[in-house]
Amino acid sequence: MGQAVTAGAMLQCSFGTTPSSLIVLPANRVMSAAPTANIMDNKPMVNILPFGMCNSIANPAVAAATAAAFGAHTPMPCVPVTAAPWVPGSPTVLVANMPALNNTSKCMCNWGGVISITNPGQMTVQVP
Repeated sequence: MGQAVTAGAMLQCSFGTTPSSLIVLPANRVMSAAPTANIMDNKPMVNILPFGMCNSIANPAVAAATAAAFGAHTPMPCVPVTAAPWVPGSPTVLVANMPALNNTSKCMCNWGGVISITNPGQMTVQVP
């Protein structure tokens, strides 16, 4: 069981060079201190922003730049391509009729990167 994810969560791609933030639009109509995310908050350049430079040779821009550099690996600017929703999401909590996004969910980039949540965007405080 994971922790619910909200706008401002920090993300990292396995092929990216820098972290990124999750953008959750208020369209889900579930608000806490920040909008709560669901598995369909996977749209590139809307919900998932670039991760600096991409190192995946499966990315056509990286492959072309590497070929132009006579085989020397050449990272190129990241442009996420995330066609599939986050998985697995929360099986018991729905946000806008879709499973809620939790901090153990992953999203796959078409260039082979695995996008994970490094900070869910909200913190719980335990009072003794």
